[in-house]
Amino acid sequence: MILNPAIIALMVGSFLISGFAVCAAAIGVRILRHWDLKSGSEFQLVLERKTYLISTVLGYLLVFELFSLFMFVYTADYNRGLFIGAMCAAGSLNVNAFGYPTLNVKIINFILCGIWLILNFTDNRAHDYPLIRTKYKLIPVIAVFLVLEALLQAGYFTGLRADIITSCCGTLFSEDTQSAAGEIAGLPPYGTLVFFFLSLVLTVRTGVYFYFTGKAPRIFGYLSAWMLLFGLIAVISVISVYFYELPTHHCPFCILQQEYHFIGYPIYLTLFAGGIFGMSIAVIDRFKHIDTLKTVIPKLQKKLCVLSLGGFIVFTLITAYPIIFSDFKLFGY
Repeated sequence: MILNPAIIALMVGSFLISGFAVCAAAIGVRILRHWDLKSGSEFQLVLERKTYLISTVLGYLLVFELFSLFMFVYTADYNRGLFIGAMCAAGSLNVNAFGYPTLNVKIINFILCGIWLILNFTDNRAHDYPLIRTKYKLIPVIAVFLVLEALLQAGYFTGLRADIITSCCGTLFSEDTQSAAGEIAGLPPYGTLVFFFLSLVLTVRTGVYFYFTGKAPRIFGYLSAWMLLFGLIAVISVISVYFYELPTHHCPFCILQQEYHFIGYPIYLTLFAGGIFGMSIAVIDRFKHIDTLKTVIPKLQKKLCVLSLGGFIVFTLITAYPIIFSDFKLFGY
């Protein structure tokens, strides 16, 4: 294993988070079976204290989990110089069979943890904690993915060897590559851009409509999830090409480097923020009929809507800038 502080922090943090999540899931089973807020028994008081402790500690740990996604990609990119053929994180992650599965599971955990944190925030706004069972039903699912992430990440970092020859991003994200990445890179650029901007307009229009009328929250949530997915596809297929000004360069990782002013970090951060905040609107909408949340959820949904729309709009402004103002012209290649 190649040791550096970032790798050690990621591995230790991942095992600590997954270990605590497993403990929280075990305690959550007892809470699901015995929770009764109307009871004044000593056992109920013990459960309430445990929920405060678990929610607080887990909240901080899951925030670190969100941060660890970007830290993991940065570390993979930083280590690119150690492997023959690697030009960015794309090559570093391809050093062994655990790199890309770890990244995929981290993305899933990023979404799950973000939604859980918003659920927890919503639940804490009510005096009777009406979402306590929902939160603790979700924790075992998150715990499974966190444990899987810890194992995959450990397999990736312990399997790093400096003498390994890997593939560069030009090979992995080529239109001629027989893989999902190759299929995405080979999407028609004009059609992808048109569909991307149409999806964005529809999502923003639905979000504005929801903000002023309170209607269609779940539709906005579904569109936000779609924008998150298709935004990632568009970055690989056509958006990244404008930053590189090379019609055959579709790498989603090189834009994270200093050469491109680290522009990839705000691109992905705003895209994920827009998607998670938007999806959370649909998630908490299921509980707006609860008496103690009837006034809480509509106000929170509006705030989430503003944050989601802000994320998508900033993402679009950043990605549209080179498309509009660059001298590079993609169409015609």
